Amino acid sequence: MTSDELAKSIDSALLKPDATVDDVHKTCMKALEFNFAAVFVNPCYISIASSLLRGSSVKAGAAIGFPLGASTTSVKRLEAEDAIGRGAREIDMVMNIGALKSGQLDVVQRELRSVVELVRQKEVEESAGTILLKVIIETCYLTDTEKKTACRLVEEAGADFVKTSTGFGPSGATAYDVKLLRASVGPAVAVKASGGIRNLEQAIAFLDAGASRIGTSAGAKIVTDFIAENTQKVKAR
Repeated sequence: MTSDELAKSIDSALLKPDATVDDVHKTCMKALEFNFAAVFVNPCYISIASSLLRGSSVKAGAAIGFPLGASTTSVKRLEAEDAIGRGAREIDMVMNIGALKSGQLDVVQRELRSVVELVRQKEVEESAGTILLKVIIETCYLTDTEKKTACRLVEEAGADFVKTSTGFGPSGATAYDVKLLRASVGPAVAVKASGGIRNLEQAIAFLDAGASRIGTSAGAKIVTDFIAENTQKVKAR
């Protein structure tokens, strides 16, 4: 793996409640410097992020139904529609975790399909190309059986990714969960690991476990450390 490939696996996250406009600007500039896959911000900052990233390969992403997943379907659809209209080209949506744990799988499935339908419709209306939809299942609250069920529902609904965590739960991504999710979906669905990923060792472990994307606020440090480590290896030869 090259440093460019590592960078393109990173979604730079700025989702803290006290994030400022200046924070958004700095995060986007750093993402452009390293050529990350995307920058994820709360919906109120999508217009700013999409403007700063326009013309680059770095996508603006919005977190919706975030962080609890407890919004109604109509609200999640409205959030997604509004974010896409403001320039979001990736959407990370939190699944209705309580409905899943209650066994209301039809409720979860209808919601997922409804948001997927909205995103696919906006792809055409906005002439935006592919808009990725990632579904956060918040693995820390789920049993292994529930994780597998969540993966099945995500895949059947036609979403693009299943994602481990919001980063706001009691724990974040684990390599065990990434392997479980990867084994629970087919090749058409990718896996994103997020929550508590702060260093190169963790990032590599999650990619090795089967993740295609890493959600982190420490992307610059991860890529910089990767470059430094590989430079030292070359010098040591």
